[in-house]
Amino acid sequence: MKNISRILIGALCGLGLMPTVYAQQRINREQLVKRHNVVVKAIDSLSSLSVGNGKFAYTVDATGMQTFPEKYDKGVPLGTQSEWGWHSFKDTVGYKFEESLKTYTLNGRKVTYSVQWNDPKRNKDASNWFRQNVHRLQLGNLGLWLSKKNGSQATAADIQNIRQELNLWTGEITSSFTLEGEPVKVVTVSHQQQDVVSFNIQSALIAQGRLKVRLRFPFPTNEFADAGTNWKNGGKHQSSIVQAAGQQAVIKHQLDTNSYFTHLTWSGQASVASAATHDFVLSPAGKSNQLQVSCLFTPKRQALVPAFGAVQINSVQSWKAFWQSGGAIDFAGSTDPRAHELERRIILSQYLTKIQCAGSQPPQETGLTYNSWYGKPHLEMHWWHGIHFALWGRPELLEKSMQWYNHVYDNARGIAKRQGYAGARWQKMTDPDGNESPSSVGAFLIWQQPHFIYFAELAYRAHPNAKTLSAYKKLVLATADFMATYPYYEKDKDRYILGKGLIPAQERYNAEETFNPTYELQYWYWALNTAQQWRKRLGLAPDKKYADVMAKLSALPKANGVYLAAESAPDSYSNPKYKTDHPSVLGALGMTPYNDRLDMDAMRRTFDLVWDTWDWKDTWGWDFPMVAMTAARLSNPKRAIDGLFMPIKTNTYLINGHNYQDDRLRLYLPGNGGLLAAVASMCAGWDGSKGTNPGFPKDGTWKVKWEGLKPMP
Repeated sequence: MKNISRILIGALCGLGLMPTVYAQQRINREQLVKRHNVVVKAIDSLSSLSVGNGKFAYTVDATGMQTFPEKYDKGVPLGTQSEWGWHSFKDTVGYKFEESLKTYTLNGRKVTYSVQWNDPKRNKDASNWFRQNVHRLQLGNLGLWLSKKNGSQATAADIQNIRQELNLWTGEITSSFTLEGEPVKVVTVSHQQQDVVSFNIQSALIAQGRLKVRLRFPFPTNEFADAGTNWKNGGKHQSSIVQAAGQQAVIKHQLDTNSYFTHLTWSGQASVASAATHDFVLSPAGKSNQLQVSCLFTPKRQALVPAFGAVQINSVQSWKAFWQSGGAIDFAGSTDPRAHELERRIILSQYLTKIQCAGSQPPQETGLTYNSWYGKPHLEMHWWHGIHFALWGRPELLEKSMQWYNHVYDNARGIAKRQGYAGARWQKMTDPDGNESPSSVGAFLIWQQPHFIYFAELAYRAHPNAKTLSAYKKLVLATADFMATYPYYEKDKDRYILGKGLIPAQERYNAEETFNPTYELQYWYWALNTAQQWRKRLGLAPDKKYADVMAKLSALPKANGVYLAAESAPDSYSNPKYKTDHPSVLGALGMTPYNDRLDMDAMRRTFDLVWDTWDWKDTWGWDFPMVAMTAARLSNPKRAIDGLFMPIKTNTYLINGHNYQDDRLRLYLPGNGGLLAAVASMCAGWDGSKGTNPGFPKDGTWKVKWEGLKPMP
């Protein structure tokens, strides 16, 4: 009987179905998580910490609130953002979206794309207008008003003896510091279902009248980034107290036709008054050394706001449930010196993606902290933001944002129809309603198109039933319908090509000249094949058009025994400009399930060439997880680990866990999500992988214990 059991377990392990069935105790998840609690001991612009719930986030400085935002606006800013918080300036000119469209002649026919015009001025201004509007709002700055003994306002230099800790297990930030020798302690928590942040403040400064709470409303910058520190333009928006009674107040903020409300509730005796334009102060009036404050940001007025005690209980219980769900990885006992740091990055990336990327819309690349690209999501990045949730056994967090595609479906169909295709062409840079944002690069990207089929397949693997099929049937088939009509048939070669009129994931190529990028070709084939499987599951006959395109889709382009970035770029490796940006040719294996169209020996040679010759300093945070995924699938686990730890600036992970890129992108959540996806596959494997932990070296330096992870497709 023991032999039968051993054989059965071995077989299941070989199939990737029971990779954690070996003699081990369950991971002590609380101990695992807490050993990576973040401790901050100085005012450092790159060490700010956040609380949030996936659709709302609030970021604090070393005081536990947003007391010194200007000190952080060039680092990780002190943002307050929600997925509902958007604004558009008034269009006083009367621009039409059609003015952003430019006509290109591609493969013998005319196609329009929404691009950034350089000239004439009217088209340029129109494309800029629709690119910048709508933009995501910084909802408000909620900090401490601290006074020194001489009555002057305290500065950051006056804050001493700082010790701040983020308890990852409970979602609480506890901040301690002194002002002129007087201790202050602030506990910060966020409600996990409402846009509420709450504080428990303890200090003798409260009774002395030297510690108050301050709420300020910045004006949107209408620039690429918005750190929430624009105090200019006070006359262009309005804010006022619309209710103040007992221990509550409501403040309305009006910007053009947009308005929202900030509800404050507190303990003890206090009052709210306007200190200056868009500047409100909550002043305690009693002799207590404790002040508890809750703040709700909402587009509509709401009667009740939970007090600090209720928010704290909600946070503690919700975070405990999160950490006890899904997957966990423990590297305790490893002798590789990188193991502890990788574990830290994994834990903090789970925390950050939960609070920044787990809402009902695809997130922007800087989440809910500060704006990048005007706060707009990029749908090609949704793969990096989202698939790890499913691989870590939390598919419901991915599926929340998948529902958004229903909301923007009509716009996606409109784009496809305008360009002469069937189905739905998913947007690249977009807004909550799925409107296109003019972009001379983004309009030509296509690698976001198969993503929805990938998401739906992950959802089906988590719940292989009729309910899942019904939920995503329309979107899967509309996605595939576009994919089947987009390729151009070259009659003389009896084949379909992708392009011309595209820019690959490696954004270094001219759209009007580029065709047949390797990664996109492989992903296209997989998605159409998977759509056919969905048709079979739904009881539908195979689609003839899908089958025809799959049968005649161009082969993956090769030269000199390696894969090219694109067939139209035979100088992929000889021209220096083509060895920068994303080495997405590796995604043809690392990101895409294997099929026999791919030559593994050629991919090994390609990987080695890219590894040795790429200009790695000109890359992005998700490139390193992609390298790791590819190396693991090539049975090269040493390179997988080395890829995750490549000493490149864009592969930096700050003390708060954020993936730093450069002065413009001080945080980059696709890097965090990519890390989680890569490590999940390195542990649990992928379709067809064998054994456990296929992405980790077997030299005895890595002790890898995990549970609850799912294989990649």
